[in-house]
Amino acid sequence: MKEAARQARAQSHVIGLVPTMGALHEGHLSLVRQAKKECSRVYASLFVNPKQFGPNEDFVKYPRAFESDAAQFAELGVDALFAPAPEDMYPAGYSTYVNVDG
Repeated sequence: MKEAARQARAQSHVIGLVPTMGALHEGHLSLVRQAKKECSRVYASLFVNPKQFGPNEDFVKYPRAFESDAAQFAELGVDALFAPAPEDMYPAGYSTYVNVDG
């Protein structure tokens, strides 16, 4: 994805990103259609982020319909689809720290 975006920017394309957690509905699709009107490249993401779920929230039961979602994005002409696995986003040893001064 990083390389696709780099190449598009090098060619002066305007990139629109529609980030989703999948289970697409008309709201997601309308965002893609609007991005197609405003941008020369439209990318979408499908990522159910385990970090967004608390201990009593059911990450495992969150709806996933990757094939259907990918087909809908393709039908609308999305130029690139980013669908990483959680271990790609959060590899072993991953950590982040934020310090707020003041």
